[in-house]
Amino acid sequence: MPRALATKAKIETSALKLFAERGVDQTTTRDIAAGAGISEGAIYRHFESKDAMVHELFSANYLRLAGEIDELQGRETGLRRKLAAMVRAFCLLFEEDPDMFRFLLLVQHGELQKMPPDVRTPVRVVRSVIEDAIQRGEIPVQDPDVANALVFGTVLQPALFKVYGQIDQPMTALAGRLSEACWLTLCGPAD
Repeated sequence: MPRALATKAKIETSALKLFAERGVDQTTTRDIAAGAGISEGAIYRHFESKDAMVHELFSANYLRLAGEIDELQGRETGLRRKLAAMVRAFCLLFEEDPDMFRFLLLVQHGELQKMPPDVRTPVRVVRSVIEDAIQRGEIPVQDPDVANALVFGTVLQPALFKVYGQIDQPMTALAGRLSEACWLTLCGPAD
């Protein structure tokens, strides 16, 4: 890996760890530099500002996640199997890269509004899967936005409980139960 890319990777790793632990507002570029073992000035060779770093980290990783879950759901047939594949991907991200998961969760409120409306995000991927299932008659007719919110709440609320130490089990151990809960929620009586 060329030196510049290695330095940028160290900056990103340090930033994600600190953002996940302390939050973006409580993390300074000095903290990030110290964590990466570089000078603070080196950060600005790779990022215009801390805000630009946050946006780049969020966008790149959020869209990568969207691509992964879109690919996974595309390999499956039927909503139940698609949900299982997508939920498992979220749970795996939590287990394999908890700093990234926490970062995406913590900064999404400020960063989502900066995403272009035509970009395929994880929220839009799941919504399109739900909408397709409604159109195929696989689940009752319902508001796809409400259904999408229910699915995300079903998965993300346990993840938050896990972050706060209220759930001891690994998220991957809960993946089956969570996907089944999503399925049952979508199959229930519509509004």
